[in-house]
Amino acid sequence: MTTQLNAPAAKDGIHPDSNMSLHATSYEELVPSRYALKIGEIDVLVVSDGVLPLPTATMSTNADPAARAAWFKEMFLGPDAFDWALNVLVVRSGDQTILVDAGLGGQFPGFPRAGQFPKRLAAAGIDLASVTDVVITHMHMDHIGGLLVDEVKQRLRPDLRIHVAASEVAFWAAPDFSRTSMPSPVPDVLRVTAEQFMNEYHDKLRTFEETYEVAPGVLVKRTGGHTPGHSVVHVTCGEERLTFAGDALFPVAFDHPDWQNGFEHDPEESVRVRVRLMQEAAASGELLVATHLPFPSVGRVAVNGDAFRWVAAFWDY
Repeated sequence: MTTQLNAPAAKDGIHPDSNMSLHATSYEELVPSRYALKIGEIDVLVVSDGVLPLPTATMSTNADPAARAAWFKEMFLGPDAFDWALNVLVVRSGDQTILVDAGLGGQFPGFPRAGQFPKRLAAAGIDLASVTDVVITHMHMDHIGGLLVDEVKQRLRPDLRIHVAASEVAFWAAPDFSRTSMPSPVPDVLRVTAEQFMNEYHDKLRTFEETYEVAPGVLVKRTGGHTPGHSVVHVTCGEERLTFAGDALFPVAFDHPDWQNGFEHDPEESVRVRVRLMQEAAASGELLVATHLPFPSVGRVAVNGDAFRWVAAFWDY
C-alpha cells in the first residue's frame, strides 16, 4: 500500500489520514471523500463511492404517505427523491488489506455521481493490488458493481480472496424479488449483475455459513433480512469496536426503524435485524458505519424512547 493509514490516533480514536502527502490529497474534488480512523491497532478508511438518486417512497414502502412526506420535509430532503450515499470500507489488520464492498461501478447509465471508489482509492494512495481480501455484505449491484469495472479487475491480485455468505451465493442462483418493491428496471439489473459477478469471481469466493474471521479482529457475520446472506463486519481491537452495518441501516431507520425499504427481500426480518443491531450498538457504545448513511457515516446510536437517535462523531482535523 503506497499510503499508510495508521496516522496517530486522537483521544477518541478517530483521526484524519493526516500523513497523506499534500500532493496525494491535491485532487479535483473540493469535498472530502475519505475518512480514516483507528480501532486500536487496526486501520480503517471510509471511502465514498458517491451518491445515487432514489425515490423517497422506496425508503418507506409501508409508511403512511403523509408521515413519509413529513419526515423527508423535516430532514430537508425530497419531496419525491433524495441522494443516497454509497460508502465502502478499507481495513488493514496485520499484513492483510481488506476491502468491504466495492460500490456501484461505472457501467450503469443514469448514475453519473456514483462509482467513484476506484479513483478515490487512488487519490488516497491505495493500490488495488495491495488488497488481499474483499468482504461482500450482499450481492446487490451497488456493492459488487465496482469489481466489474475493467480498471479494477485488471489491478486485483490473482490470489485475492472474496468472502461472502454461502446463503447469499445460493440465493442469487435463482433470486426471488416477490417481497421487494423496487423501481421496475432494478430487479433485472440486479440479477444480471450478480450473474456477471459470479462468472467473473467464482474461483475466488470463500463462502461462510454464519461467521468468519477474515483477519485478526475483523469478523464478518451473517444477519439475513435485507437479503438472505446479508452480513455485517465487526472490527474489534481491545476495548474498541466498529461495526460496518451494510444495508441493515438507512437514514430513516433511527426515527422509524419499522419503516421498510423496497430493496429488502424479507422486510419483517430486516426490521428485526435493524432493531437488534441498533440495540446492541447503543448498549456497547461502539462506532457504527453503514453503506447508505451520509458520508462518512461514522457515529454512535442512542436509544430514544421507542426509537433511536444517531449521534454523529465529531470530525478530528
